[in-house]
Amino acid sequence: MERRTFAQLTGTALAGSLLTNNALAAALAPGKKQRVAMVGTGHRGLGMWGVDVLKEYSNQLEFVGLCDSNPGRVATGKKMLGVKCPTFTSFDKMMKETKPDILIVTTVDDTHNEFIVKGMEYGADIVTEKPMTTDEKKCQQIIDAEQRTGKKVKVTFNYRYSPHRQKIYEMLRSGVIGDVTSADFHWYLDVHHGADYFRRWHRLREHSGSLLVHKATHHFDLLNWWLESDPEEVYANGQLNFYGKNNSFRHTNCRPCPHKDKCAFYWDMTKDKRLMAIYADNEKHDGYLRDGCVWKEDIDIFDKMAVQIKYANQVQVSYSLTTYSPYEGYRIAFNGTKGRIEAWIKERQIWDEEPVDEIQLTTNFGKREIIRMPNNEPGHGGGDVRLRKQIFAPTGQDPYRQAAGTRDGAMACLVGIAARHSIDSGKPIKIGDLTTLKPSGTRGV
Repeated sequence: MERRTFAQLTGTALAGSLLTNNALAAALAPGKKQRVAMVGTGHRGLGMWGVDVLKEYSNQLEFVGLCDSNPGRVATGKKMLGVKCPTFTSFDKMMKETKPDILIVTTVDDTHNEFIVKGMEYGADIVTEKPMTTDEKKCQQIIDAEQRTGKKVKVTFNYRYSPHRQKIYEMLRSGVIGDVTSADFHWYLDVHHGADYFRRWHRLREHSGSLLVHKATHHFDLLNWWLESDPEEVYANGQLNFYGKNNSFRHTNCRPCPHKDKCAFYWDMTKDKRLMAIYADNEKHDGYLRDGCVWKEDIDIFDKMAVQIKYANQVQVSYSLTTYSPYEGYRIAFNGTKGRIEAWIKERQIWDEEPVDEIQLTTNFGKREIIRMPNNEPGHGGGDVRLRKQIFAPTGQDPYRQAAGTRDGAMACLVGIAARHSIDSGKPIKIGDLTTLKPSGTRGV
């Protein structure tokens, strides 16, 4: 589908959606709330989309159903949320009986498409965790279902909403460095956070699509949003040379591990009562080990990745992701015809430093300027609170184009999907060959 055609279709649908939402808000009697259901009651769902949503918007919505394939986990989730709604292990049964207005999808990545598509077919609008899905066929299913049902998908790209990333967006739009010609983007996961992906279900490509999809989708979305263009072609390299089989010893998981005294990556989950209640107490239902060994030989995702992206507006991007760094954060730089914007952002404070992010602006034949922004807000630099407000209390205002829909979700995960295909094949992959969406060089215009 051409960008213009897609924009016309989704623009019309969005206008209708806004009118419907406004009319609904005006017509609601006092005390009437939006009906919300959730599928996937793990740590992320119960936290960011459960406890926090209820804390902030309990006057505007109510949970009418919780669903999870693990009966113990969904029962635990209901208790943690303190809600009175029924719980289900059958998604279809939940949707038929509860008829929610909004479905929140926080399941394992490779199942997102199933619940997104079915949810829209049952008449619900969707709020889905990133990545929207894990391969191009599933992505196409979601695109088709949204057009077919007239329902809407919102993808929760919370990184767009943090103040320092919004500031970079503003600076790029201001033209202070002229036309952007290239960007360098390098992300570092530390040996605590990075290792955790190799303990969980994310370690298997079939579930996460690899970290190029699960984790890097966030980063590729930032690039798409900052550059206001679609990715056109991707070439990548990646290897697994730190975790997995790259160790002399291993076990099933940390708690019973006989090597805990000599393993630097031993993690004592028993110190986290919340995770013990959600996962350890319910292992008997499905055998899922939240504290899996980072040296398991079944790990088949990459732990170091390098990606070259060519955008439809001719911007070239060099991206990398490393998962075993001594610190966590990222370096980003935009090269333009009039100057350069760059930043080194610390995601996790491990040193005794002031929590401040710095953005450096250097203009050609000019001076250097340092912009300092506090970074002491919880929830991904304050992004989580702002994202939830955009979803559950929209004002109709979106001056920075932070709200993300199906096209945004697709273009972000398709970069990772293309990168994975490129690593497997050794060839560059064209984004336009993967789905009916065709890249545009004037995204957001």
